Amino acid sequence: MIAETVCSAVAAAGLGIAAVSAYRKRFLAATRIAAYALVPLGLVMTGVVEWAADTAFSPTAWAGVGVLGAAWALFTTTRAVERRRGGGRQERKAARAAARSGAVEPGASAPALGASTRQKARPQGGASGSGARADAADDFSDIEAILKKHGI
Repeated sequence: MIAETVCSAVAAAGLGIAAVSAYRKRFLAATRIAAYALVPLGLVMTGVVEWAADTAFSPTAWAGVGVLGAAWALFTTTRAVERRRGGGRQERKAARAAARSGAVEPGASAPALGASTRQKARPQGGASGSGARADAADDFSDIEAILKKHGI
């Protein structure tokens, strides 16, 4: 009963503010304020406010919320345990059989960073630092060419 009265008062106050805005020739703002002001009145008239008040103060409704929370907790717990163990019973059985037979998935046979990539990362050249020096000299020759082009 109190919630309906408060919503009706909010709607009346909002319509009053909308009227003042319209008087000041701010019709767009007045229309928007009137629309917001009519929402609580519409909620009261449809019974949504009464339903929400009955639900909020009902011990049965809160017991139902508790049961839903317990169900959610059970679902998340079983999901976490299933992920930690690596799937269901049949998946674990197949994994054990594959481990015993020595089978490996196709993509898992080669390491992610193979030896070929490590060898390519090393500089090519006779001495350990000669390849780095040649690259640095090439960089400076490019810079010199650019500077000569601009007359510097």
